[in-house]
This record gives sequence, C-alpha cells and structure tokens, in this order.
Amino acid sequence: MTFNPNLILPEIYQFLVIAVLFIQSIGTAKMRVKVGPWLPMAAALGVVVAVVSVGAQGLVFWDSYRVDHLSQFFKAAIAIGFFITVLNASRQPTLDKEKTVDYFLFLALSAWGLMLLSSGVELITMYLALELSSYSLYALIAVRAKSKDAAEAGIKYILFGAVATALALYGFSYILAGMHTTYLSELVKADWSFAASPMAVTGMALFLAGMFYKLALFPFHFWCPDVYEGASNETAAFVATLPKLGAIVVLIRLATMFKPGYDITTMLAVLGALSMTFGNLAALVQTDVKRILGYSSVAHAGYIMIGLVSGTPEGLAAASFYALAYVAMNLTCFWVVSRVAVDGRNLKLKDLDGLHKRAPALAFALAVGAFALVGLPPMAGFMGKLFLFSAGWNHGYNWLIIIAGLNTAISIYYYLGLVRHAYTKDAEDDVPLPDTSPFSLVGAGLLSVLVLALGLMPSGVFDLALSAGGSLLP
Repeated sequence: MTFNPNLILPEIYQFLVIAVLFIQSIGTAKMRVKVGPWLPMAAALGVVVAVVSVGAQGLVFWDSYRVDHLSQFFKAAIAIGFFITVLNASRQPTLDKEKTVDYFLFLALSAWGLMLLSSGVELITMYLALELSSYSLYALIAVRAKSKDAAEAGIKYILFGAVATALALYGFSYILAGMHTTYLSELVKADWSFAASPMAVTGMALFLAGMFYKLALFPFHFWCPDVYEGASNETAAFVATLPKLGAIVVLIRLATMFKPGYDITTMLAVLGALSMTFGNLAALVQTDVKRILGYSSVAHAGYIMIGLVSGTPEGLAAASFYALAYVAMNLTCFWVVSRVAVDGRNLKLKDLDGLHKRAPALAFALAVGAFALVGLPPMAGFMGKLFLFSAGWNHGYNWLIIIAGLNTAISIYYYLGLVRHAYTKDAEDDVPLPDTSPFSLVGAGLLSVLVLALGLMPSGVFDLALSAGGSLLP
C-alpha cells in the first residue's frame, strides 16, 4: 500500500500541535502555567492547512479512512471552530493557572479525534475516533475552579457517555453478526429494511444512539443543559459546537444507506420532530443563558434530521451547510457570554440588561447570533433552514418540515428574549462591566461578519457541501 501523507495534512498538523502541548505539559512549572501567543497562531495556521487540503481525495489505512470532499469540508469547519475556541478560552477567569496547558492539550486532542472521525468509513475506526474525542471532553468539563456544579456536570457527562458507548458497542456486534462487515462501502449495498435485516437494523439503531448522544438529539439530550450550565463558559462553547460536527458527519455517511420510507429513516424523522419540539418548548421557561443555548442545541439537532432523511445529495449538502452555520452562530453567542461574564459566572437573562449601552459591539454580536439561530434573513440560519426545507420537501417527510416551521415560530420568543434584555432594559448598578477590550470587540465583529457572510453569500460554501453530498450518493 502506497501511503501519501499529503492526504492527511490537517490531521498531521493537529497532531504536531498536540505534541508541542504535551511536551510543554511535562516541562517545568513555569512552562505549564502559560501557553503564550503561539497556540492561537498555530490554530490559525491550522485553518489555512485545512482549507488548502479541501479537495484532496483518496483511501488510506486499508480503506478504512476516506479522504473526500465531505471529510475535508468538516475538517476545515473543525479547524475554524478550534481556532475560535482557543481564542475564546485564552482569557478564562475560572481556569487554574497550573492547568492551563493541560486544558488546551485536551481541547486539541478532542479536535484531532473529530478530524479522524470525519474520514472514518469503517465502524471500528469511527468508534475509536469518537471515543478519542470524547475522553478528552470528560476531563475538560470539570475544569472550573472551585465549582461543585462543574464536578457534577463532569460526572453526568462521563456516566451518560459510558451508557451511550455501551449501546453503540452492543449495536456494533449486531451489525457485524447481521451483515458480516464493518465497512460502509459494503454496508451501503445491503437492504436496510427491518423485514430484510432485523438484526442489523436493530444494531444500527443502537449504534446511532452513540451519535445521537453527541448530537444531543431527543431522547439522548438529558445531559446537555446540565453540562452546559456546570462547565465554564469557554468549555461550554467548545462542547456545544465541535462535537456536533463529528456526530453530523458520521450521520451523513450513515444516512446514505437509508432510503426514505425505511423503518430506520422514519425513526430519524420522528426523533427529529420530537427533538425540535421538546428543545424549543423547554427553552421557553429557562432563565440561565447557557441552559437556553443547551435546549436550543437539542432543537437544532432535530432540524438537521430533515437533510438526513431526504435521501438526496441536496439534503446531505444542506445538513453540512447547516452544521457549519450552527457552529458560527453558537460560537458568536458564546463569545458574547464569555466576554460579558468577566468573572466567569453563569449569565442570567437579567445580566444582559442594558448591554447595548455598556458594550454596543457585544450587543450587536448577540443580536446577530440570536437572529441567525431563529432563522431570520439575512443571517446564516435563514439560508441554512431554507436549504434544509427545500431539499427535504416532497421526499416523503413533508410533515417534518411543517413541524420544523412551527418550531421556528416558537423559538422566536426565547431567542429574541436575549435581544430584548440587551436592548430594551436598563442594567442594575452593581453589574460587573463586560470586557470591552480590542480583543473582545474585534472577535465579536469578525464572528458577526462570518454569520452574515454565510447568509448573504452562501453559494460558495453550499456548492462545496453539495459536491461532498454528491460524492456519497449517485
């Protein structure tokens, strides 16, 4: 087998970043306290490497690892998300200084695992990559100085993750027994109706449960709001975005097996409808901003299902585009949360009161992120939902799109509630002032531009996603 290292440049580069962080973590006490400016610069260079690698194609590692348009699209999204997360976490008030390097080491390891997951086309490879990305997060959740809530959130995430892992492994055994292969290229040729392959379909449903856990799809969502609330704001920003990309790319690859009308496809549609409805209704009564964003992610996991059940390249492309848009929208909101909570506290809605006077740029970024999550034009969320609804219509699940439209209307209340508090109410006198440094304002501005650009000029990104979806389906 001839191995071409150019096919896996993003993974190699990310591994080198991990190696440097590891060496720093075992160095002197002075080395372990501060990462320095090199890591944001290295993460920025990682974005360049990932973007340059878009278009690479090939099979390596005995055909278990596919480099294609889909994998490279998601690796670029992961690299962008990692860069923004590193910037956001570089000013983290609740992180003990002696744990700084270890913290970023685990972040980098998790992002690396997600990159590996993007190219996995064999079930064991996918499972190992998923666990590599997950184990790092198990350690990160609880890293919040003197916080019992963070310790509780870490325990919940580990225990629930162990259950999801057990379900996935149990399902894997059923798939292997029913289909006698773990390669997606062979599995896609099989008949995935329950009548033809009851054991394999049962196993795939269990295997998908592990992905649903990472995606926070109902009813595997129960960890999500509690973990967001307990983790630090900066850690929650990572957990709320990048692991979702890993779950979505796996679901896109698996969705190529399931035609509209299959039992397992209908199950995905039903879970999508339940997830978006439950997530939006639960978010209506929340007052903690991170819990609102937690239930919001449950709802958005449901929207993603529209693209996955359509059975068309356009549907898979829409799911890919929406995943990238969701990362941009959510990171924008979490950037504002992290900059407003200068002491690292959890924000309540009342903490946003008068933000337009205290930090106009942050208030504007919050409005852009909230409007985008609703799906209002000209934001990225609007184009993402338009692509999803258009791709999913007349493919057997029109009822799911109608439910998604109704849920979008419901979500307006709590998303615009964030903006209402920021723009129509006055702040109390004892509220700490937000971070209005150039670092804070430039970051908010660039993220706002990214969200607006994906909404105003989506064709280039969507065409790239469409080429990825077209490579998976005939």
